[in-house]
Amino acid sequence: MTDSVDSTVERTADGVVAELARDDLARKKFLKMAGKTLGSSAAAAGLAAFISACGGGSSSSMSSSSSAGSGASTGASATQAKGGGDLAIVNYALTLEYLEAQFYDKVKASGLFHGPTLATLKRFGAEEHAHVAALEAVAKKLGTPAAKPHGKFPLHSAAQVTKLAATVENLGASAYLGQAGAIQSKEILAAALSIHTVEARHAATLNSLLKHSPTPDGAFAKPMTMAQVLKVVKPFIA
Repeated sequence: MTDSVDSTVERTADGVVAELARDDLARKKFLKMAGKTLGSSAAAAGLAAFISACGGGSSSSMSSSSSAGSGASTGASATQAKGGGDLAIVNYALTLEYLEAQFYDKVKASGLFHGPTLATLKRFGAEEHAHVAALEAVAKKLGTPAAKPHGKFPLHSAAQVTKLAATVENLGASAYLGQAGAIQSKEILAAALSIHTVEARHAATLNSLLKHSPTPDGAFAKPMTMAQVLKVVKPFIA
């Protein structure tokens, strides 16, 4: 993970989330595109929550599309990788996905899990590898993909690994949400939204296995900045 993504700056220019919040036509185009992947209702609800979480305004037409995010406010500021734009954000997400995919590969090979639980973890791992492939393709279109890190993960017992998996997935969901407001491309935002949804579902499943709340932040998820995420991630990079 490069030093260039360690620093975050307050976003001062309007981005795609602000545009989607104020521009009814742009929002309809986004929802049509995202709905092909997520379904129209999920796309509308997710977009409303993203705009609210990132501090964007909402028009009356957005409120009528989805009331889920109309009153939400996390107070979190959106962040952007210094000097890198969408490519830096894609490579930041790609680095996290590399680590998640490696983690599940190691879990699968550990012999600590069997039966339905192992099957679920294998499915999660396959989905993380799919995220890697998708983000690599986007990064290649924008420039150069991030170098693949070498992950190191303590795998001592099934209980400990389950806790670690929950930490990894909750972190991933918060990381995607934290960058939503800084993404310039509607297409990349739609892709990030579709991945964020899966990360959150992984996290909810693992939280439930640990007998924790599947929605630990309540009705609206809390984003994390790059600096916050990297502080947690760095110990897992060899």
